[in-house]
Amino acid sequence: MAPEITMFYPVVVHKDPDSDYGVSIPDLPGCISAGAILNETLEAAKDAIECHIEGMLIDGESVPIGGEVDRYRQDPERTDGIWGLVQVDLSKLSGKSRHVNITLPERLLSQVNRFALSHGDTLSGFLAHAALEYMQQHQSDES
Repeated sequence: MAPEITMFYPVVVHKDPDSDYGVSIPDLPGCISAGAILNETLEAAKDAIECHIEGMLIDGESVPIGGEVDRYRQDPERTDGIWGLVQVDLSKLSGKSRHVNITLPERLLSQVNRFALSHGDTLSGFLAHAALEYMQQHQSDES
């Protein structure tokens, strides 16, 4: 069973008087969605995010980590929107899991496992999420 790798993506919802709700996802440029009612709009946004990320994975692209809402709130193009977070389980998108053997010092392994469990995660899920975050943070170093 694949460890759950949960990511939260900030979304901004806009509503013009003569239209449905529109959603954009700042961390995924070009990923947009819409809906007639707000709940439907947020579900459609989740589907759009999953589809967008699936395409990125198929193309071998790295998946951006969801940023903080405050990072985007000051953008003049987004000040009139309603902000929210959409939760996505990346493990459902990235294909099958594979068992690997790793070697870590026992004390570190115990600390990581305790931390993961205390935050409602599994060891595998935590390590996968930590690896994704680390790669995302250091991508700019490779450019």
